[in-house]
Parts: sequence; structure tokens; C-alpha cells
Amino acid sequence: MQKMAELLSLWDECGEGTSGAPAGAGPCLAVNRLNLDVYPDGCCHFLRLLKEQREEVVQVEFLRLSSNDCLIDSTLDSLPHLQHLKSLVLKGGHARNKFGSCQRGSLTSLPQDFSNLKCLTHLDLSFNRLSTLPSCILHLPSLRVLLVNHNNLMALPEDFGCLSKLTFFSAMKNHLTDLPQSIGKLSMLQILDLSENVLQLLPEEIGNLHNCEQLVLSGNCLSSIPDSLANLKSLRELYLHSNFLVTVPASLASLPNLSRLDLQNNCLHAVPAEIQALPFVGLHGNPLGETEPSLQAGLKSLHNVIHSCISSRSFSVTSEGCEVVLPYDIHFCFPPGAASDPLRISFRLLEPDPQWVKLRHHDVLLSRVLELKPHGVKFHREVQIWMPFVPPQILHQHEVVVRTFSGQIWSDLRTRVEQKRGMAHCSVLHFSCFLVVSRLVQDECKVPAEGTLLFSSVDPNIKVIFPPGVTKEPRSVKMQVLHVPANEIDKITANAGCRASPLLCLSQDSLVDFLSPVTIQLPLPPGVTGLNLDQLRLRLLHGDLEGQTWDDITSQVVMKFTHIYVMFEVTHFSWYWLWYTTKTYIEGIAKKVYERLRLYQVNFIALQRKKDPEQVLLQCVPKHKVDPVLERLQNRYQGPEPSDMVEMFEGEQFFAAFERGISIDMDRPDCVDGRLSFIFYSHLKNMKEVYVTSPMDRKGQAVKGQVSFYRGAVPENIPEDASRRRKGADSLWLATLPIKLPQLKPRCDENPGPLCGFSLPPLNLGNAETGYLTQANLLSIARRVGSDWQTIGLNLGLTYQQIERIGHNNRDDLDKQILGMLFLWAQQNSEDPDCVSKLITAMKESDRQDIADEVETIIDLGRQKYSESIRRVGLEQESSTEDSAIATT
Repeated sequence: MQKMAELLSLWDECGEGTSGAPAGAGPCLAVNRLNLDVYPDGCCHFLRLLKEQREEVVQVEFLRLSSNDCLIDSTLDSLPHLQHLKSLVLKGGHARNKFGSCQRGSLTSLPQDFSNLKCLTHLDLSFNRLSTLPSCILHLPSLRVLLVNHNNLMALPEDFGCLSKLTFFSAMKNHLTDLPQSIGKLSMLQILDLSENVLQLLPEEIGNLHNCEQLVLSGNCLSSIPDSLANLKSLRELYLHSNFLVTVPASLASLPNLSRLDLQNNCLHAVPAEIQALPFVGLHGNPLGETEPSLQAGLKSLHNVIHSCISSRSFSVTSEGCEVVLPYDIHFCFPPGAASDPLRISFRLLEPDPQWVKLRHHDVLLSRVLELKPHGVKFHREVQIWMPFVPPQILHQHEVVVRTFSGQIWSDLRTRVEQKRGMAHCSVLHFSCFLVVSRLVQDECKVPAEGTLLFSSVDPNIKVIFPPGVTKEPRSVKMQVLHVPANEIDKITANAGCRASPLLCLSQDSLVDFLSPVTIQLPLPPGVTGLNLDQLRLRLLHGDLEGQTWDDITSQVVMKFTHIYVMFEVTHFSWYWLWYTTKTYIEGIAKKVYERLRLYQVNFIALQRKKDPEQVLLQCVPKHKVDPVLERLQNRYQGPEPSDMVEMFEGEQFFAAFERGISIDMDRPDCVDGRLSFIFYSHLKNMKEVYVTSPMDRKGQAVKGQVSFYRGAVPENIPEDASRRRKGADSLWLATLPIKLPQLKPRCDENPGPLCGFSLPPLNLGNAETGYLTQANLLSIARRVGSDWQTIGLNLGLTYQQIERIGHNNRDDLDKQILGMLFLWAQQNSEDPDCVSKLITAMKESDRQDIADEVETIIDLGRQKYSESIRRVGLEQESSTEDSAIATT
């Protein structure tokens, strides 16, 4: 209370005038502490203090500011001057929205010169909008305490372990899916809180945190934990509740200082006796002792899902029902009776092809396509599906839905979104293809003959009035609203004073117009009221459903005005847009603004792997993600700066062409006319890693080439310079970045044997009854494969990326390419009892009947040897002798 009184007194002394400046700035600075986060305009106070009492302010050691403050960005540039700063708090959460929830601050990054704060030991950036950890934090040599709770972090930097003095790190309520291996280098870390994330795996290196006393991992997606946790001899408290754990290592019971182990609300059916005997372990909410998971009509919680790590791309469903979690974190719940007969379900994830996946305007793709086979099979009861998705940055005006393909069109399913886990939940009666999208919020109603009223949930000022007798048969009507930022209009109109209302899109499931006019109410454009309205400046535009053409229909309708609304009548539905402007021709401007609302600003990246420059990574990155992407790649890749900014549509196709002495494998499935094909999706990784070569002689000199990005065909004269801007006839050109292949060094192969340096693991494919394929058998097969090895590898199920990597790593040795392909396939399928038959089928599909016959001969010989060995040791079934006797009579 005394401290609060001091703060209130301090505020009274500082004053609260309209300028936001304190009347007496001096008392705000108390010795070496400056707490301004309690003030509504604390940043303004700080900047004024810095100007008027600079000598005192630069000596401050403890500073607190609110990142909800509108001047926080301006204040950040001044903070690196506080060289004595030891503790800095830049938290949001000081403001609340109309629902009472804490509002996050506006911080998305920090200035690079923050690394000048050499004395900083405590940094709190909680309740902000960080999607990546600012790189300058890694250069704070004295940092001991770091808090980044309630942000949007997707990953931690690979070199996060360089913060060697860190003793406390908290990143609860973010979107972390994994941890860097370098986290094990934080040898002084005592408290680590990573709760309420989406962690699926923990690195073994986490066991190197020998000084860790408290580890909080609750509320994640962990199905197991590494045995290395048993190395944390200083650990006192371990929180693992609300995960998907199906097993825990018994070695946790041997931790000498452990006094709290929370395993509540997991999927544990059994717990090691050593752990169960601990007096401080919490096990409530686990299905202990149950042999099978209890199935319910619906999943009350995702914690009850049984994780089954499926190595093959299929699983079985019986009439008893089951719950399944695929390796991609896709969840299914098949209730009892959903399938009358046993059914084998196959699945695969596909890249979205714009020729097939048709996105509507303002849609954002949030997942890849999940294909489930057999298509069209109808279930007797609804099957529950949970699909993970990339959380969109902005959900205002948008909603997340699951979309399914019926064979001809895509349709939206009723979807429940679980934001905490990033899951979209839907129910289906048949399997097909599914994906997750973010669309404009859609309000829907059924219009009866008696009429009705439809309001927008995005903007309650927008409504549609259906009078009685408007239709004979009930019909479904949908409404979507899109607010238009004023700055986008200003960019197109050059600040000509144009204003526009929100965009309104109306659609219906009937091709027949309404029998009587429907009344639409729209708010007047911002800044316009019935008092200052000039009706001659008002324009009502009508657009087609694709937004390609806009017509001025002001003279065709009768508009009625109130103080803040305009109302007019229509008989058919489409886009409607109200503009207030002095321009007489507005249709062209409206089309440009509408198009701009759908564009994303992106940059192109072309980097070469440091250890192997022939390996090139190409990526199209939204502008706001460029810095975190480069920061994540800088340890392994090098290359030029990103390209200039380019604007692209969601789902737009573009191409990458390697030029001036650089080439790629033309047989790639994603290669079109010698160029790599890309599809831009703002929330998915538009990235490809390719191997490049050069027909030029690199023994004498390096090759300086380039890669260019195009929207369409390559112009006749390709870009001469990476920095040259090109317009006119070749406007389809987007960017050019340099690629350099270094001069080849002479190679010393003293023992150039065909298998020199190639390690072959021991193998036994198949089973004893059908015959084994051993390492020696595969070596024999490899000698006959020859140049068909790539085709055979693809028919065996290897990905093109795996084939390409094998080819590049052994580019000078065909024998090693063949062996690499065969043994990679063998290792991936060593547990599959049908792998031998799949090998025979793949050889036949590759037109290599000769190899298929050889494999069958090897298998037949193996069967005979197995039967002879059984007979020799006297284990042959007695019935076999009896059957032989009957056959000879």
C-alpha cells in the first residue's frame, strides 16, 4: 500500500495534462529506478526525462515501460544509450479489450544495437507479438533472466545456447514445436518454463542442464521424454501434466533431489513401480490399469487420444472403433459402429496445386492437403478429425475452417477451432481430401417466405432486411464483410481524400432473384455523417463475385440516409462498396484497391550451403518473416541479400530459372521447361533445396551464375545484372540473385574401389517362412540395376528429394548411387513383412523383369532351405506326414 501511495503521489506530481508531459519531471526518477509502465503515457514521460535530465536518466539501472504504449517504437531507439541498465521490462498486458482480456503489446522485434546493453542481466518481453527471438538478445553477455511469455514464438534460434550465463528462462504460452540442441549448453540454467506450447519432442541435450532445479513442460504435445532427464541431478520439481505421455522412464525415480513430479492428465496406462512408489508423484487423470482406451461419443480432451506412431502410411479400423494419432499430429476418433467391417485407411499429405485447390479471394491456406483413402466410403457414424494448422497472424474478420473436396468442388465443413493447440476439429461421414483455410467471417441465415433479418457479426452496423413475400421457397443467404484500411486507399489515390465503407459480399444458394427488393444498410464512410454529407460525392459500386469488374450503380438505386447509415434496395446479390470522393470515375481505383487487399509483400532468397555450395536453397518469404528466416539459416547457409520487395497473390505460381552457366536436373517432377515451379502460400514454406551443376570447366575457375524468378515465360534477353530493375516487355520478371560455384579442387582417390568409404549395414528383409533378403543378396541385385536406379527408387516409394540427395552425394560413382538407394529403402522397410514382394513389384513396374525374376529365385531358394532345416531338426508338423501318405494312396 505504501508503494502504491508513492506511485499515486508521483503521478500527482508529474501531472496528467493533455500534452502527456509531467509538470515536474524530476520526481519521476527515483535514484536508479524508473517505473513508467503504470502511466498511460509512460514512454512520453521517458522521452521528456531523457531530454531534460539526460545525465541522470543514462545512469538508470532498472527501467519498466509498457509495450501497449503508442510511443514504444520511438522509445526503443533511445534505450541502448542506457549503458548502466541492469533490468529492463517491456511488457504488454497493461491494457484490456472490451471483454476484459489483456491486450498484447506491439513489440515484434528489437533494434540491433540493443546488444550494447552489456550490463543487462534481466529482460522481460512478455505479452508481446514476437514471432522470433530478436538476434540482438543473443549478444547480451550478462543476461541471466529472460522472459518471453505470451508471444508468438515458433522456434528458438539454433545458437540459443550461447547465452551461457542464463539462470532463468520462461517462454510459456508460445507456439514452440521443438527446441534447439544448443539448449544443452545453458549449464547455469536453474529454472526452465516451456509450458503451454506445442512441443512434440525434447532433444537429448536437455539432459546436460546439470544445474536445473525446476523444469516446467506442462500443456505441450509430448508423447515421450528422453532418458537423459535422469542426468538432471539438481532437479527438484518436474511438471509434465497435460501432455500426451504414454510412457515415462523409470530412471526419473533415481533423481536424488526430486521432490515434485506432476504427471497428471496424460495417456499413461502403466507407470514403472519405482515412480508409482514416490510419495510426491501426481498421476490423477491417467487411464492407469486400462488395457484399451475408453471410447466416448466425443473426445472431452485431446489428452485422452492414444498416440500410435504409424511407420507405414495406413492404419486399420474395426467395428469396435479406435482413436489414432498420425505422425503429422493429425487426430482421428472412430466411434464404435462407424465401420461395419474391418477397413484399411491409407493417408498422405500433398502439396496444394492451384490447378486443383481453388482458393477464394481473401482465403489463406493454413495446411497442406490431407488425402484419406478409400474415397467415398460412407461411415455409419460421424468420424472426428483434428487437423493441425499454422496459426494466422490476424484472425480479425477471419475464421478458420476445414475444407473438403467432393470430387468436383471444395466445400466448408462446420469447424470448431482449438486455438490453444492449433487444431481445427470437424466431423465427417466419408473420406476424401481435406485442408485448413482462413476465410472471411461468414454469417448465414435461412430466409423464409415470412422474411427475416441478417446482421454482420464483424460489423453490427451492417444488416440486410428481407421483407415478407421476398421468396416462395426458403433459401440460404451468406454474408461476408471486409474492412478496408484507409492507408491502402491513400496509397492508390495519392491522398486524394477518398474514403470507403467496409466491403459487403452477399451470396445465396438460388439462381432466382428475390420477388421483392431487399434492403441493405451500410455505415457511411469514416468521417462522413448526415450533417456534413455531400450526396454528390457518394458513389455506390457493384462488383462481380470475383471482384474483377466494378460498376457505379449510384444512379440506379434510391439511397436513404440517417446520421450514420445509408440504406438502399437490391434484388440480386454480389459485392457492394460505398465510396465518398470528388473523383467522377471511381471504378478503376476501386479495382486497384481491391486487388491490393489481396497482395502480399514478399522477398526472394537464394542461399548456398556453406559445406556444399552446389546445394542451393530457394525460398519466397513474406516481408515480415525475412529477418527471422535468415537468422535461422545463417549458420548453415551463405549468399546474397534478399531480393527487392515484390507483391504476390495467395496461391500464385512462379518459376525459378538458373542462368549463365548454372543448371539443374531437368527430370525433376517440379521442373517445367527447365525451370523450377513454385506456388506462393503466405503461411506455408515456399522453399526448395536443389542441387546445381555447371557444364563449364570449374577446374580452372569459378562459375558466376544467377537464378531469376519469373511469373511467366522467360524473356528473350535474360537479366544481365542481379541489381538491375526491369520493366516493360519482360514485366513478368520478379528478381535475380547471384549464384557462385567455386573452383574445383583436385581430388585424391588413392583407393578408388567401387565400395571405397561406403558403409553397408547388416540386413535381413522378409521373414523365415517366405525367405530372407540379406546384405549379400542386395549387393548381387545392385550389380544389375544400372542407370535405372532412379526409376526403381521412385517405384520403391523413395521421395524425389531422397533420390536427388543420393545422386548428389555420390555424383561421381554410379555404384554408390545404386547402393545408397537400395540400402536406404531397405532400412526404411526393415520391419515391413511385405517388403520383399514390394521390391519385386517395383522391379516389374520399372520394366526390370530380369531383376524381379532374380529376387523371386532368391526367395524360393530361401524357402526351400527353411523347409529342409525344419525337417532336419524334426520340427515338421505331424499332419504333413499324414497328408503325404494320403496323397500317395
